[in-house]
Amino acid sequence: MFDFCELKKEQQEAIEHIDEVQNEIDRLNEQASEEILKVEQKYNKLRQPFFQKRSELIAKIPNFWVTTFVNHPQVSALLGEEDEEALHYLTRVEVTEFEDIKSGYRIDFYFDENMYFENKVLSKEIHLNESGDPTSKSTEIKWKPGKDLTSRSSQTQSKAGKKRQHEEPESFFTWFTDHSDSGADELGEVIKDDIWPNPLQYYLVPDMEDEEGEDEEEDEEGLDDIDEEGEDDGEEEEEDDDGEVCNQFI
Repeated sequence: MFDFCELKKEQQEAIEHIDEVQNEIDRLNEQASEEILKVEQKYNKLRQPFFQKRSELIAKIPNFWVTTFVNHPQVSALLGEEDEEALHYLTRVEVTEFEDIKSGYRIDFYFDENMYFENKVLSKEIHLNESGDPTSKSTEIKWKPGKDLTSRSSQTQSKAGKKRQHEEPESFFTWFTDHSDSGADELGEVIKDDIWPNPLQYYLVPDMEDEEGEDEEEDEEGLDDIDEEGEDDGEEEEEDDDGEVCNQFI
């Protein structure tokens, strides 16, 4: 006969031992996080000279950054025609993670003189406090008269003169003024984690697609040639067969 009291006691002891082991696992995980942070800090410093060299080389390529953004599927969805025009003046992008990395990062956009705003640099910072809650702050954009893209109307005049809703994306530049939900700053995360590590892959997207298209055309041409050769061979075989039949009747 089972002693349920004894069984319950054994289960309780097992639970207590599991809790002790779990505490050790959590301690090691915390220690690992600290070690990983140190490694990230070390290599973040080592990467800086290469980022600087890359920026110098990118500066030699006209419209590098606007092309990169237009080719990125998530960023391009935020770009209206006037946004693209304004981003043609963008000459440099820099992403800087703060010293301890966990506390946040800053993204700087450097512009040539342009018709839209006075600023030479537009920046946005994302800060994480000790509890992990994010806050953000950014440069105030000094728009030139009549050039504020963030106040762009969502309506346009049709040819008939009637107003209709125009599905124009919200301006890219509203990102600098939107601090409502820093924890959901998808654009900042995309730039920091996807574009910044290797912007060249997005700049070259059209060229890669063109090469793939050329390869597909060559493959199709090859298949057409094979089909034509097969048809010619089939016609020759039919002629031979007809000749043999005629010879049998002679």
